[in-house]
Amino acid sequence: MKEQKKVFYQQSVDEVMNQMQADPKGLSDQQVAQRREQFGFNRLQAKRRTTIFEKFLAQFKDLMIIILIIAAIIAGIAGEHVDAAIILAVVILNAVFGVFQESKAENAIDSLKEMSAPMATVLRNGRQTTVKSEEIVPGDMVLLEAGDVVPADIRLTEANTLKIEEAALTGESVPVNKTTATINDSDLPLGDRKNLGFMNSNVTSGRGVGVVIGTGMNTEVGKIAHMLNTTEEATTPLQENLNKLGKVLTILILVIAVVVFAVGMWRGQETLINMLLTAISLAVAAIPEGLPAIVTVTLAIGTQQMARHRALIRKLQAVETLGSTDIICSDKTGTLTQNKMTVEKVFQNGELLDSAKTQLSLDDRLAQIMVLNNDTKYLQEGLGGDPTETALVSFYLNQQLPVQQFVNGHQRLAEIPFDSERKLMTTYNQMPDGIMMTMKGAPDQLLQRVTQVLDNGKVRPITDADRKTIQTTNHDLATQALRVLGFAYRMVDEVPADLTSAAQEHDMILTGLIGMIDPERPEVAQAVAEAKAAGIKSVMITGDHQDTAQAIANRLGIIGRGDSNDKVINGAQLDDMTDEQFEKSVGDIAVYARVAPEHKVRIVNAWQKRGKVVAMTGDGVNDAPALKAADIGVGMGITGTEVSKEASDMVLADDNFATIVTAVKAGRKVFANIQKSLQYLLSANLGEVLTLFVMTMMGWEILAPVQILWINLVTDTFPAIALGVEPAEPGIMKRQPRGRSSNFLSGGIMSNILYQGFFEGAITLAVYAFAILNPVHASETLIHADALTMAYATLGLIQLFHAFNSKTIHQSIFRVGLFKNKFFNWALLGSALLLILTIAVPGFNQMFHVTNLAASQWLVVVIGGFMIVVISEVVKYIQRHFLHQQ
Repeated sequence: MKEQKKVFYQQSVDEVMNQMQADPKGLSDQQVAQRREQFGFNRLQAKRRTTIFEKFLAQFKDLMIIILIIAAIIAGIAGEHVDAAIILAVVILNAVFGVFQESKAENAIDSLKEMSAPMATVLRNGRQTTVKSEEIVPGDMVLLEAGDVVPADIRLTEANTLKIEEAALTGESVPVNKTTATINDSDLPLGDRKNLGFMNSNVTSGRGVGVVIGTGMNTEVGKIAHMLNTTEEATTPLQENLNKLGKVLTILILVIAVVVFAVGMWRGQETLINMLLTAISLAVAAIPEGLPAIVTVTLAIGTQQMARHRALIRKLQAVETLGSTDIICSDKTGTLTQNKMTVEKVFQNGELLDSAKTQLSLDDRLAQIMVLNNDTKYLQEGLGGDPTETALVSFYLNQQLPVQQFVNGHQRLAEIPFDSERKLMTTYNQMPDGIMMTMKGAPDQLLQRVTQVLDNGKVRPITDADRKTIQTTNHDLATQALRVLGFAYRMVDEVPADLTSAAQEHDMILTGLIGMIDPERPEVAQAVAEAKAAGIKSVMITGDHQDTAQAIANRLGIIGRGDSNDKVINGAQLDDMTDEQFEKSVGDIAVYARVAPEHKVRIVNAWQKRGKVVAMTGDGVNDAPALKAADIGVGMGITGTEVSKEASDMVLADDNFATIVTAVKAGRKVFANIQKSLQYLLSANLGEVLTLFVMTMMGWEILAPVQILWINLVTDTFPAIALGVEPAEPGIMKRQPRGRSSNFLSGGIMSNILYQGFFEGAITLAVYAFAILNPVHASETLIHADALTMAYATLGLIQLFHAFNSKTIHQSIFRVGLFKNKFFNWALLGSALLLILTIAVPGFNQMFHVTNLAASQWLVVVIGGFMIVVISEVVKYIQRHFLHQQ
């Protein structure tokens, strides 16, 4: 069988069956095997996954990691094997942790895939059988009914009131009425190809049969999956920040190392090897070895916290990017709303009431029509069928009424099916007092067929005033974005032979109207308000009608709160704008209605050209390009297609907008904590560099590389990691988004690093000088050894004291809680013990080139270390009260 290139919707059923070499009774097992050999399994191809080894190697692409490896190699060549081993250990541990976290994220998405793997019913060998959807081949005959997922692209051969929801491909939330008739038009969009069914779409009501015309990557879903696999991903703000920081540090390190090496050689006091080791010591002191690990750990902890809030992070960097979000573009259905049509208003006996205040029993005619003129399926897992019809049934089930027993006890004898022309559905049901003809549908159509009205249990002729009241009520409810249905009936003696609308749908008795809506999630309005307070603009994008979108946006506070930038436009208006016009006006638009998923990419690009960081939600296949183009692609774990999940940086397990705002808050905390860790690390390293630089320039003995490394690994890394898990500071969601142009050194961080690093170095050098001038030994060698040991101990302790300063950037440490973070407390205690261990425990002296200190010397060291707290508190006070930094 050759690959088909004809347009299937333009061909008759017989033509398609011939082309696909299909049989109405189904393929034989032999034919299935042959076609699977030819076409493969019915599944989408994802990008080739990187192996564990490839992931491991990828961890070494970081610039600072490369510098560290070079420093380790030089140290090893120079004979400093302990230094080299410690550097390499840090590098390898960081790589292992990165691989572990990436694999964990992939496994989480795999579990989501397994949850959504559908089964399909097909005809094989003349018999009906259930198979995995991936086992379907071209030419298979697929049977569909309400609740099924269409397993492949099919040409329908039978359709009995069949409706398929195709939002995943078209963005249109209303199910499409399907037909088997040949369509002669050409170049139709997917939504208008009404005789085709598409892979991953959902059957909402009716029954159908279709012949498979495309599987796997040859489906409409597969075409987009292919495009997705070939799209390059943009770098995140975190990656850009770290890359820039790495380049700056590299230049500084090289300049300092070269200057020190040149000065040392010019003075002629040291040998070439010794000066090379000194330059290595400076490089080691300047590089924050723990930064890659700290960033990874902080992000990983952020992913765990978000997972507890139902947000699965697929890429570590996405955690931090969330914190810089300026714009959240969200779909309406299922994310801002509950994706569950609900009866909200009831109009009966000339009165409009809230559904919560309405109690109707199954003896009421309106209630009877609502549940009998209804194709809802009663399944073990719940109700199945058209969302509008299931809402009508749920209204009574929620009142604990025996709906299913009532429906089973009043048999449907005949029906005039719904069609999109007349917008009505009629049934004939057996009742105790005869046969009741029921009708439901669009109020304007129904009113044309009504001559009487049921008023408080009595039937009377309908008046012009009644008609005006009904029309006004219908209009008012529609402007509130409610979907309105009218209900009517009349009793007949028998089921007529001529079951046509023209012959039978007349002289009906109106019983009432029902107003339904997909209600907003109760927690979303507060989340929208919280996002607004945080300077984040919430934008609604939906395929629904403009009135519906505007009403929901009003109810949620997305528009209508006195803002000028709350325009509502539709897809047609968006198409009429040039890119230049749209980029100018995008900031004023809060709601996009009747928008196709392909418009989402344009919306993302327009905001990004303004320098904004954009989060975009999506669940459909056509949403995938926009999800990948956005800074944060947010997929839907429940309703989302596999392609959209694969394109996302984050997957919402509960499809809830409020979860995005929670994740943004966690992202802001992560960024703030990385800033705290960075301030702590770089100021500490600057203190080390200044100490070594001055010692070299003065011709003093300098700290050994192993001492610098031990300080960096013990008193730098553990507290810095602990700072990464600090709780969020109060008011973090009241700050404005920092935007794309900000970096880790903005917001006063750079000036803090400079003054804190300067004082750390100055205090260390002061303790060294004090030890020389106030010795406890007479030997010149011991005096200098003690001075170096005291400088080493001071440099270590001063950093531990400084860790407390770094718990907040500008606030006093006495206002944020010194000991709230238990992990921080244990990290500092452990680091202090490991530092003291190298001095106080026999056996370590030679390895670390230190001496035992007297109690008076330890007192000087502790006082010197604590001075950084005093200095920082004074500077923070000046920043808050005179420089107005918060």
